[in-house]
Amino acid sequence: MRTLKTFHISIPQDFKNKLMLWGNQFEEAIYLDSNQNQQEHQNFEALMAVEAFTAIKSDDNEAFLRLYEYQHTTQDWLFGYMSYDLKNDTEHLTSQNQDQLNFPELYFIQPKKIWILKGETIEAHYLKLVDDEIEADLQSILNFDSVEENYLDPIVFTPRWNKVDYIEKAKSILKHIQRGDIYEVNFCQEFYAENSNIDPVKTFQSLNSISKAPFSSYLKLENYYAMGASPERFLMKENQQLISQPIKGTARRGNTREEDEELKAQLKIDPKEISENVMIVDLVRNDLSKTAQKASVKVEELCKVYSYEQVHQMMSTLSSQVKPEFSTAEILKSLFPMGSMTGAPKLSAMEIAEHNESTKRGLYSGAIGYITPKGDFDFNVVIRTLLYNSEKKYLSYMVGSAITSLANPEQEYEECLLKGKALQYAVNASAVSEK
Repeated sequence: MRTLKTFHISIPQDFKNKLMLWGNQFEEAIYLDSNQNQQEHQNFEALMAVEAFTAIKSDDNEAFLRLYEYQHTTQDWLFGYMSYDLKNDTEHLTSQNQDQLNFPELYFIQPKKIWILKGETIEAHYLKLVDDEIEADLQSILNFDSVEENYLDPIVFTPRWNKVDYIEKAKSILKHIQRGDIYEVNFCQEFYAENSNIDPVKTFQSLNSISKAPFSSYLKLENYYAMGASPERFLMKENQQLISQPIKGTARRGNTREEDEELKAQLKIDPKEISENVMIVDLVRNDLSKTAQKASVKVEELCKVYSYEQVHQMMSTLSSQVKPEFSTAEILKSLFPMGSMTGAPKLSAMEIAEHNESTKRGLYSGAIGYITPKGDFDFNVVIRTLLYNSEKKYLSYMVGSAITSLANPEQEYEECLLKGKALQYAVNASAVSEK
């Protein structure tokens, strides 16, 4: 059983910054930040889970079974991630592309300490409490000063392909669409930096400050790091209700208010972007129906445009009432990977993406989140995310776009560059700020 204590915090933003620095001392730390986003279905402002009491890692083809067993055994809070390559667990697929990051395919911890910030209230949920440990930790957080700043060299990212290579591959995918093999593929490419030294916390804080995304996440598990500013939710469960919010459709922000409003208005009526979104909505409806009570799958919101710091995005919201006989692991497996990161039909899209991509996606296109003791959960989509293996000093990010019959390969390439702009800026802003 966990001990719960509640405190009042006068300056939440200051507390969030100190909480991040304090939490990063531990070998395992997962931080989630909603950035006071007004999007519905947000249950907290920020959440930090640290210090694994137990943990599970899996690289076999029964990862969801391992997760089921782990959750059934602990019956506690679990935090972690599912990588995109668990697709090989949900379908008869393989991944032969190169992988320099080497993240485990599934990694969850049962944290000893959890802090949940809700407005000016902070909740501490502790396992195996020792004396006045919560109060002592609270004082440590409040008194935590910034760590020593050292100069770090600027990072130069190398694209896995050049523009010509990307366009040739995109045209190859278009041929599949023209033949009727598929309707849509989410096609991704990698940008990487070898022998790189970064400060993961400073890098995340820089990214979070310029993006302010509703599903931002910082993950540190041993030498594996993720620093993300995701605008997208994969799947949430509250009691028997499931919520999925796929994003398809992107436009840049304007340099003036007038230009910004014009770009937003154009996105709302763009036939290609609407087509992308609607196809994925149909796919997610089908996925939700696998576990749904009869006639409970609903499209709550279709193709609504939301504005974030870097881009405008078109998002739809779907819901269902899940049948009580399905476990958390079974529900997650039934919708994984998320349709917005595959394409449609799902299996064919994953096969074609795997053939044309040269980098194993790993945690990119996967999900980071948590599961509660009663089986509720919330997971983001790992996009707009830097991935780092501190042991190998390998830093990477991937970006993708949807290829449909209306796609222009050059425009899709430019969309990928737009999505990666904030990530490159955050890495180097962090390095410069420490000089």
